[in-house]
Amino acid sequence: MEDAKANGSILVDEDLENGSMGGDNSGSPSHLHSEKLESMGVEYGAIQTVLLAYQSLGVVYGDLGTSPVNVFNSIPFSNLGEEDLVGMLSLVIWTLTSLVLIKYVFIVLHADDHGEGGTFALYSYLCRHINFQSKLTIQNTRLESDTNMKYYTRGSALQSRTKNFIEKNSAAQSFLTFVVLLGTCMVIGDGALTPATCGAEAMFADLGHFNKKAIQLAFSSFVYPALILTYAGETAFLIKHPDKIRDAYYSSLPDSVYWPMFVLSTLAAIVSSQSMISASFSIVKQSLALGCFPRVNMLHTSSKHEGQVYSPEINYVLMILCVTLVIGFKGGAELGNAYGVVVIWVMIITTCLTTLVMLVIWDTNFLLICSFFFPFILIEGMFMTSLLNKIPQGGWVPFAISAFFLIIMLSWTYGRSKKNTYEAERKMSLSELNQMLSGGTVYRTPGICFFCTDLVNGIPPIIQHYIEHTNSVREIMVIVTVRTLPIKTVLPDERFTVGKLGIEGLYRCLVQYGYKDSPSMEGDDYVASVVAKLHEHAEITNEKQKLDSAVEKGVVFVMGRTILRSNKNNNWFARFTIDYLYRFLQKNSRAAISSLQIPPGKTLQVGMLYEI
Repeated sequence: MEDAKANGSILVDEDLENGSMGGDNSGSPSHLHSEKLESMGVEYGAIQTVLLAYQSLGVVYGDLGTSPVNVFNSIPFSNLGEEDLVGMLSLVIWTLTSLVLIKYVFIVLHADDHGEGGTFALYSYLCRHINFQSKLTIQNTRLESDTNMKYYTRGSALQSRTKNFIEKNSAAQSFLTFVVLLGTCMVIGDGALTPATCGAEAMFADLGHFNKKAIQLAFSSFVYPALILTYAGETAFLIKHPDKIRDAYYSSLPDSVYWPMFVLSTLAAIVSSQSMISASFSIVKQSLALGCFPRVNMLHTSSKHEGQVYSPEINYVLMILCVTLVIGFKGGAELGNAYGVVVIWVMIITTCLTTLVMLVIWDTNFLLICSFFFPFILIEGMFMTSLLNKIPQGGWVPFAISAFFLIIMLSWTYGRSKKNTYEAERKMSLSELNQMLSGGTVYRTPGICFFCTDLVNGIPPIIQHYIEHTNSVREIMVIVTVRTLPIKTVLPDERFTVGKLGIEGLYRCLVQYGYKDSPSMEGDDYVASVVAKLHEHAEITNEKQKLDSAVEKGVVFVMGRTILRSNKNNNWFARFTIDYLYRFLQKNSRAAISSLQIPPGKTLQVGMLYEI
């Protein structure tokens, strides 16, 4: 989808009475969001799908494809007989078949959140069907009108006992959110151990970089058969040469192709690190969308595939962690023990979340749910317990990295949830704002003011704070909210959707950009475009003249900045989390509107202290 039309009214009178932004489903950007996302995975032609499947061989299956180089030489046994080797081959084949082919390729990949995969995608998928309202709930960025759209589909399963239990139990919601954050941090933690070992979870997490059919095609038709043949060939070689098990892969190569295969394997090992690194980028992107990760720069590397992203900050963090680990362990056995230890825990979390999706969303037969959950949780549980002995021998490293990221995400999520609760409880109603501006005590300064806020629904309390302490407001004030949609671009003449907020001179504007658009508010073109849209809502000629006059008298952009401070009545842990951890993260992360290009000479920043 190269362009998207965003016509239609998103600001209608009924919504504006409540100071919120909602409206017609058929033309709103959110509906376009829905239509585009629903088409993910089916909009690609056969040639595109085959090309994506080819590209996924390196990015998604790089580590899984290079696993034959390392599997046999990591076995801590010697003097193995034919039965032992055939038994190990059987274990490898059935693991690939059950966990990777059946679980991930045939089942879990269908639990995507409109083309995105991973633990966060499963959580987001559940959030569209379960109303999460606990203290540790990730922020809700829905528009009020979105609940009527196909984007938030409903079904008979929404009335299930499982859904009702979760909605009424805040402890269950907090626990589920914690588990999701833990799984996310574990994937990032394993991404720091560059030569990751688990391609199954990477396959799901990297789904947004490609599409479902491409990943399924690549594994079923190429990766799976190639792995079976390679492992079988190694086993056949070891049956005749059991003493070569420490170097099984390279020893089994004919002398004539040894060096070409050595170079190829080395290059493949370098590429294989990309799977978990790309998965980390995708998961951080999903975390940002749900507001539970400090804001970092997220670049879209493709104009055709929205899910292909890159974060410089995350890449540098992973690089520093990786280099530190290599230097610290000096490439010893402890570093080898660290690989992939935590990913099996992520696979267990994925099994549990997919089971919940089956219960709440898919409305799957209970016997089928049991036939999915119990076999896979048993298999993964055995793998998990077998890896416990590696924890003291270096396996603690990914857990330590995961704990580091978990502290960051929990602190940020807790702070954002407190901020959202504060704003929801204190946001102004339209009648309160009208009363404040029409009371005769507020001076209406000539000119036009664009007040930028990231609050989607309602009028944020910082506007009241601004008016009360300056005792003035421009004669034309436009409350601006910016949204980035998962489409390449929004046509310029359809980028702005405006509405009147009752009293004369007060408007609200929703600005939507595609992920490849440059969100610029500089120059006269931006102001002229917004004013042109406002003209369409001006009911009388005098109002249009005021708009033109205000532009001539000057334009100012007001940016709201909030600082959180913990109430003295809170316990020490809450005070430490808000006053130190969250505030540190807030100071060192990108601002919510940092991507906007705003003329610095016309910008005013207004701060407000939230005591929570």
